[in-house]
Amino acid sequence: MSTYVYGITARSHPALPEGMTGVGEPARTVRVLAEGELAALVSEAPEGLRPKRRDLLAHQNVLAEAGAGGCVLPMRFGNVAPDDATVTQVLEERAEHYRERLAALDGKVEYNVKANHIEEAVLHLVMAEQADIRALADANRKAGGGSYDDKLRLGELVAGAVKAREAADAAEVRGLLEPAAAAVSAGPQSTGWLLNDSFLVARDTAEDFLAAVERVRADRPHLELRVNGPLPPYSFVEPGPAQPAETTAPAP
Repeated sequence: MSTYVYGITARSHPALPEGMTGVGEPARTVRVLAEGELAALVSEAPEGLRPKRRDLLAHQNVLAEAGAGGCVLPMRFGNVAPDDATVTQVLEERAEHYRERLAALDGKVEYNVKANHIEEAVLHLVMAEQADIRALADANRKAGGGSYDDKLRLGELVAGAVKAREAADAAEVRGLLEPAAAAVSAGPQSTGWLLNDSFLVARDTAEDFLAAVERVRADRPHLELRVNGPLPPYSFVEPGPAQPAETTAPAP
């Protein structure tokens, strides 16, 4: 039977709670595969695994329980290896990398920050900043709305200005939050958000990072900010000793 991988730890990591279970129905028992100085948290992989709520929560619970005892390199939901031997082989082959990652991520968590424009607020801002757009809008209004070409030109100018503002705001928000984090990982760009970044933050400075987010939110009322965390540092771990199942959970 194939092997489901939850995460990677040091071999010296405290033992998991007795009888811990993970994904599957019925839930599979979580066990430890050790190789050298490393260990992988695994269970049998159920057939036809899909990102259902119960299994997503089970995956997260295993990582949360293990993370309470020390650093864990989390694998994203759906990582399945052909068998136990494949997992231990990869632990052996990539031992140096995993030891470095465990040291780098010890005591750290991930916060995912998404930002987008509040439409009405950003339009007011663009009008205030762009004299040519403001002038054309005023001329159209005085002309009873303006001609079709004038309306089209105004729409193009506004769209271009908003697009430029998206890039500028994304860079600005990232620049303001980056000093409060140990590392930053950019998320997929095709998410509908102008910013989708994950920040690696030390647990003992998490309040400072969240305070920085609040300052950005207060100083830039034309932006909507959403913060998800603390999370296991998924975005700062390279793929592990398994391959994702065909259908996996969305990134944070």
